[in-house]
Amino acid sequence: MSHSGKIEPFAHAAERVLAPGATYRGAGLCEFLVWAPFANDLEICLLSRKERIITPERLDNGYFHAAADDVEAGTPYWCVINGTRRPDPASRHQPQGVHGPSRIVSQDFQWEDSGWHGLEMSQYIFYELHVGTFSKAGTFDGAIPYLPELRDLGVTAIELMPIAQFPGERNWGYDGVYPYAVQHSYGGPAALKRLVNACHTMGIAVTLDVVYNHLGPEGNYLGNFGPYFTNRYKTPWGAALNFDGPDSDAVRTFFIENALYWITDFHIDSLRVDAVHAISDQSARPFLAELNAAVEDRARHLKRHVPVIAESNLNDARVVTNTRPWDLGFTAQWNDDFHHALHTMLTGETQGYYQDFGTLDHLAKAYSEGFVYCGQYSAFRRRKHGNSSHAVPASRLVVCSQNHDQIGNRMLGERLNHLVGFDGAKLAAAAVLLSPYVPLLFMGQEYGEKAPFLYHTDHSDPALIEAVRHGRKEEFAAFSWQGEAPDPQADETFLQSKLNPEARDQRNNALFALHRELIRLRKSLPALAAPSKESTEVIAMEEEMTLFVRRWNEANQACVIFHFAPVPGAVRVPLPRGKWKKVFDTDADEWMGSGRLDVKNIVSAGQVELTLAPKSAVMFEMISGS
Repeated sequence: MSHSGKIEPFAHAAERVLAPGATYRGAGLCEFLVWAPFANDLEICLLSRKERIITPERLDNGYFHAAADDVEAGTPYWCVINGTRRPDPASRHQPQGVHGPSRIVSQDFQWEDSGWHGLEMSQYIFYELHVGTFSKAGTFDGAIPYLPELRDLGVTAIELMPIAQFPGERNWGYDGVYPYAVQHSYGGPAALKRLVNACHTMGIAVTLDVVYNHLGPEGNYLGNFGPYFTNRYKTPWGAALNFDGPDSDAVRTFFIENALYWITDFHIDSLRVDAVHAISDQSARPFLAELNAAVEDRARHLKRHVPVIAESNLNDARVVTNTRPWDLGFTAQWNDDFHHALHTMLTGETQGYYQDFGTLDHLAKAYSEGFVYCGQYSAFRRRKHGNSSHAVPASRLVVCSQNHDQIGNRMLGERLNHLVGFDGAKLAAAAVLLSPYVPLLFMGQEYGEKAPFLYHTDHSDPALIEAVRHGRKEEFAAFSWQGEAPDPQADETFLQSKLNPEARDQRNNALFALHRELIRLRKSLPALAAPSKESTEVIAMEEEMTLFVRRWNEANQACVIFHFAPVPGAVRVPLPRGKWKKVFDTDADEWMGSGRLDVKNIVSAGQVELTLAPKSAVMFEMISGS
């Protein structure tokens, strides 16, 4: 970047020159870049041994730039805009919270991952975790001792819920207000680097959940600096970001540079972009398409794989395609329809958005195509919903039986194993991990954690606290749940949500071993190893409550029978002609089942009758054809 008074767009540059915020160059030199078109005057106030005022140069397009020497890393500072002290919108660290001064951060770190290049999307097996509740310490460093067990389990990536600075000490992370600042109560920027470095040395990728649809309400001062927000659109959680109005180019740059910051400075391997359906943008080239292009450029320069995954409830294939100007170009997206179809088959729940699901045909379509709703009428939305995902590759769809939303947005935060029991949890694990899609587990799922995962906050504004309590109760109304909602603001709500792996019993250990075996089979059997819809056949036997799934490649063939009935059943399944061996059974003795299906090899003439245990899954691998 030159100092000519004009800033050229730098978000797509392979070589970063200067990002928003304070960039510490070392040897006492620090540069500051602040976008503040609302500023009549702007100063940087350094809080070193004595206060020191730096007056930036006003550049074009609302930017201010300053270079200061004799500055130490770790120095607190304020942006003084129109006489008022505010944190830097692109603050790298807020150790005194969202209302305190920003801190200059050195990027020096001894990385040990020079041979690590990330993973292709088809290699991902996600493990979503919330840093604050994953360990007793509730920090990045507190998570590191558990990495060897996750590696043993077979997951290939941890997915961190949002870590941008939020109010107080505890939060889900979706109330973050400083997108560049690593949450101080989690350990701050250096601790995040230690976690990423530890993951990479163990062959585990790190995905970061980023929120570009809104910022939280408390400590949100960005609107003092410039038109970061717009009143032309609304989100359910706060003011919408200005991605297509006047002066929106700089807003886009701010958030695109944020994505590149995580990838470049923290070696983050992939991004999960929260609720892209809540990003309103009528421009010819959408912000999200520009974001994905910038990440792709940076990944190419770094010689790394950096997938970007969308959370979207649109059921719109354009989110994950990149052939037309209006496509968004995400590498993959979460597929809620798979979760909803599986959840209703396991629980029988039909309230709220679950009213659109509940038949085996729904699950069969999720297995064979991806989106269940692809243009037909949705009773929940009271309109037609979605378009076809038939042409979307399986590696572009991420599926799960539970995640932070599906647990935490229940009134009592019940995990799936609490709702469906031990057999149901085993069946759910098989349904996800043996699917033709990219699987995601939620922390504690692998052993049947008993603690709930509840929504929790640590706001300081009494009016906001009451608004959050009221809003949560309104959300639960559509489900007619009974009981009293836990107080999001209470310490106990947060503490109840912490994992307690030390309390595992025999069943917990068996469930962990089952998940590990399913992941091993997924990786080792050629028929399962590559996500593919084209080599998947799905047959729904509604009356028997049984789903038959056949997967294959050129040299290998496997069939899985999912039995959702609550009672044993004799079911005739269309097992192709040939000799088959049983390779997995959720009801086997080793997984603390009944051992009901006591067979090892089967010769099929095209159809066989099997007596299946309640809520079970059994898989056969072909030994030889007919």
